[in-house]
Amino acid sequence: MSEVKVNKISPRTNCGTVQLGDSGDTITIPAGATITNNGTQTGFGRSGSVNWDTTPKTATFTGVSGNGYFINTTAGVVTVNLPSSPSAGDIVAVVDYAGTAATNNITIGRNSSNINGAASDITISKNNSGITLVYVDGTQGWKGTETSNLTDIELQPEYITASGGTVTCSGNFKIHTFTSPGTFTVCSVGNPLGSTTVDYLVVAGGGGGGTSANPTSSHGGSGGGAGGYRFSDGTASGCYTASPSPLTPLGASALPVTATSFPITVGGGGAGRVNPGPAESGVSGSNSVFSTITSTGGGGGGTRIPAGGSAGGNGGSGGGENTCGGVGTGNTPPVSPPQGNSGGTGSSNGGGGGGGIGGAGGAGGSDGGTGGAGASSSITASSVARGGGGAGGTRTCNSAGSASDGGGPGSNSPSNGTAGTTNTGGGGGGGAFFPTGSDGGAGGSGIVVIRYKFQT
Repeated sequence: MSEVKVNKISPRTNCGTVQLGDSGDTITIPAGATITNNGTQTGFGRSGSVNWDTTPKTATFTGVSGNGYFINTTAGVVTVNLPSSPSAGDIVAVVDYAGTAATNNITIGRNSSNINGAASDITISKNNSGITLVYVDGTQGWKGTETSNLTDIELQPEYITASGGTVTCSGNFKIHTFTSPGTFTVCSVGNPLGSTTVDYLVVAGGGGGGTSANPTSSHGGSGGGAGGYRFSDGTASGCYTASPSPLTPLGASALPVTATSFPITVGGGGAGRVNPGPAESGVSGSNSVFSTITSTGGGGGGTRIPAGGSAGGNGGSGGGENTCGGVGTGNTPPVSPPQGNSGGTGSSNGGGGGGGIGGAGGAGGSDGGTGGAGASSSITASSVARGGGGAGGTRTCNSAGSASDGGGPGSNSPSNGTAGTTNTGGGGGGGAFFPTGSDGGAGGSGIVVIRYKFQT
């Protein structure tokens, strides 16, 4: 075998190319020889090996492709940020140096790239564990190719971040309350170990109460129906009471969200029917909307006319009937779980009560019908009753209907039917005949509340 001994091999021209051998040849580097690369390599790739930096790292730093690091967390948590703008084949390895990762974790920051296909950092939380990560592509990002134990590598919890409405906190949960239209903007979505869904309460505006359309009609108007009441079961954002029995089993599942803006509509209450006026029911409330959840405004209460009475309006909950024409139908249009109940029937004296989320409106007799029950929710961290129907009015010698949970009581006096309470979706109370009639009460406006976990 011939031998050539030189100190340097250079191309004939500056910045030219030097070729060792021809295609198919084998170039052998003998044992004990060292090749030092002071430039940039191309075409060699890696076979999963790294060059180990044997000086333990004790503070946050950004790793370099091709290197392995020993991380000493004796004094506290250490974060290793992966290289930014990585290329396919880049490789980084991390190992717990002192066997303290269970006490002080090692966080591997993704630095804007995915890790194992997820936009989440990972955590080494068991002693003497390690992982080797190779960058594959923009979809999977960095893939773990070697670990001391796969169970040692855990996703780090990440949480929803959002803005909009009036923001309050209850422990580890954030609450956004909208009492008027606005925008719920999700800035980022977390992961299953943190939060990916939100709980909600969406209540529409209540319907206005009815009255007597003619001074010769000595009868009371009917109560307006409560605004549609839709809510999730509370399991996504902590142990709060979504609603008491029998509603709790009817709560829907929490709602997944994406990083986008969600316009929020908060429905206003419908106007009460003015006396004397047209032989029409009270005005229905307006819808409230969050994402795919639409709660329908409550139906207006029926109005008494000399020849009879008008039907209650349909809606989230239906308005009460006045003598004839039929009760307003609740849960219209139908959704599951139901968003409300129907109104009550009326009589020749008292108007029927409007429906509520907790039950149908009461029937009118000599007295006005009671408003349908509402429900209480602690989604805002305190229990608040909402979604009650308005009560029916009656003649002066009889008793007006009672209401609760945001619904307005009826009237049997010169005063008008009581309005539903603001931001409860309560139906308006029916007006009375005294001696020439009084107005129906307006429905209460609605509300939208969104709740989610934002920390541990």
